[in-house]
Amino acid sequence: MQFNAVYQKHGKWYLGWVEEIPGVNTQGKTLKEAKENLKEALALVLEVNKALIEKDRPHGRTIRERIQFQNA
Repeated sequence: MQFNAVYQKHGKWYLGWVEEIPGVNTQGKTLKEAKENLKEALALVLEVNKALIEKDRPHGRTIRERIQFQNA
């Protein structure tokens, strides 16, 4: 999967967020730390979202497939 990460220096901190997924954001004292923290935040949000979907999915036949989307 690929996402767009955005980083911005704000005072002494670097802020980072993923454009496509609200709530995936972080900060770090260095750009490197912000990048590492953002990867961890993204992994956690994706894991939690998947668990919530599995829990709330109705029983019955389920079709799961990968899709690709390229925004022009």
